[in-house]
Amino acid sequence: MIAFDTHPDQYKHWRLSVDGRVATLTLDVDEAGGLVPGYELKLNSYDLGVDIELYDAVQRLRFEHPNVAAVVVTSAMERVFCAGANIPMLKSSSHGHKVNFCKFTNETRNAIEDASANSGQAYICMVNGTAAGGGYELALACDEILLVDDGSSAVSLPEVPLLAVLPGTGGLTRVVDKRHVRRDLADFFCTTGEGVRGKRALQWKLVDALVPRSKLDDTVAQHAADRVADSDRPATAKGIELQPVRRTIGTDDIAYPNLSITIDRDLRTATFTVNAPTETPPADLAAIHAAGVDYWPLAIARELDDAILHLRFNEEEIGTWVFRTEGDPELVAAADEALLAHSDDWLIREITLYLRRTLKRIDVSSRSLITLIEPGSCFVGTLFELALAADRSYMLDGGFEGSNTPPATIRLTGMNTGPLTMCNGLTRLQTRFYGDEPALAAALAETGNDLEGLDAAEIGLVTFAPDDIDWEDEVRLAIEERAAFSPDALTGMEASLRFPGPETIESKIFARLSAWQNWIFQRPNAVGDDGALELFGTGKQPEFDRKRV
Repeated sequence: MIAFDTHPDQYKHWRLSVDGRVATLTLDVDEAGGLVPGYELKLNSYDLGVDIELYDAVQRLRFEHPNVAAVVVTSAMERVFCAGANIPMLKSSSHGHKVNFCKFTNETRNAIEDASANSGQAYICMVNGTAAGGGYELALACDEILLVDDGSSAVSLPEVPLLAVLPGTGGLTRVVDKRHVRRDLADFFCTTGEGVRGKRALQWKLVDALVPRSKLDDTVAQHAADRVADSDRPATAKGIELQPVRRTIGTDDIAYPNLSITIDRDLRTATFTVNAPTETPPADLAAIHAAGVDYWPLAIARELDDAILHLRFNEEEIGTWVFRTEGDPELVAAADEALLAHSDDWLIREITLYLRRTLKRIDVSSRSLITLIEPGSCFVGTLFELALAADRSYMLDGGFEGSNTPPATIRLTGMNTGPLTMCNGLTRLQTRFYGDEPALAAALAETGNDLEGLDAAEIGLVTFAPDDIDWEDEVRLAIEERAAFSPDALTGMEASLRFPGPETIESKIFARLSAWQNWIFQRPNAVGDDGALELFGTGKQPEFDRKRV
């Protein structure tokens, strides 16, 4: 089983140090420390285990070190920054693992950019050697790229000429969309195996500065100081410790303090039940800080995050995720109110951004998403985002026969109207009603109101609102048909339908790159017996099927 919890004391591949307002993340990969046996992580190449540590470090810098305003990413290896994803690892991995690995790595790169854009925590990459493939893609996620000017260090994206695949973590998109490299120059860059170095790399905007080795420390210190001066991170605030997520994993169930998951292997379905707070969440800022990781909005973000990653990597055949909620809607609304009231506080900002990233992780998961809204549920505000994220939502009209539980209701709060945007830059409400402004206005007009099934369906906030007689059959058929369809076809369909509206760098990476990478990683030109991945390092030339398809 692949687990995603770690701690700096347990890192094998990264060193995290903090000096005042500047942190340094040093890549020092343990060659023998691969996630599974069978390959060596030479030349600071990486596998999922390396990225799990990086993700953990990025999270800890945001929550445990509010004083840190600049993060320097560099390498401990002489004349090598990072050789990218480990090729023997890719060659020996299943197709599903390769795609999930690229997706997780993408999300970690996006989290770095999110910290820069929204948390006042800038990343500076000191490329003190050659950065190839995923190594350069890591640099691309940073705000600045400094390249050592020694005549040999280079940056490169050699996947097309050497491996017959694509840069898997947004390299192509970031080169032209983020760094504004001219497309003809980008074309040359991405089709030359040796990469680009020195003055040409600077002229083509592939890096931001060239630094002689004799001036590395002073130059990095000055760039970090400039970033610190521009940051709104609090210089003296006390962080909160990200203690391990508490969970129990059984054969067909996973239990967290605020979340439970039940797996039906026959229907290939995982049912998430998210629980509301059991008592009124603190509204006072000091009490929220004191609660730390037990503060319900942060706790539920961490638990959902962990569960999503666990299911992606360890339960690949569980193709449908069903979301339910239980508890007092008023307590969920109270938590939302506190997040909105204290939105200018650094910790509340980080919690809200974490909720946003976790919901985005649901959006881009290659799983069918169905939400069931029943009596006793609490689909309010932040938790109603689960219904808006779903491919379909079913809300019971009225109650169940013989039950005294009041009919289910839903409620929009301010959390649905701005803070929790998708990767397309729109809220899920804006995405749902894209191109239909009257429908969006009608939905927003109901913010703060409790809506029952038929009313919610009438204004388009849920898909269907069957009554007690039809409920069981409609839900059963929806889940059974999902289990009967081709998983590949569903993945392509869902990814194509979920992100209408404008494109962003993030949406291009997930809606475009992920689809192509998914396909290209299955082609014999890459993974066949005579494919480029199989023959890499052997001295033999791959045999390509030359047909364009």
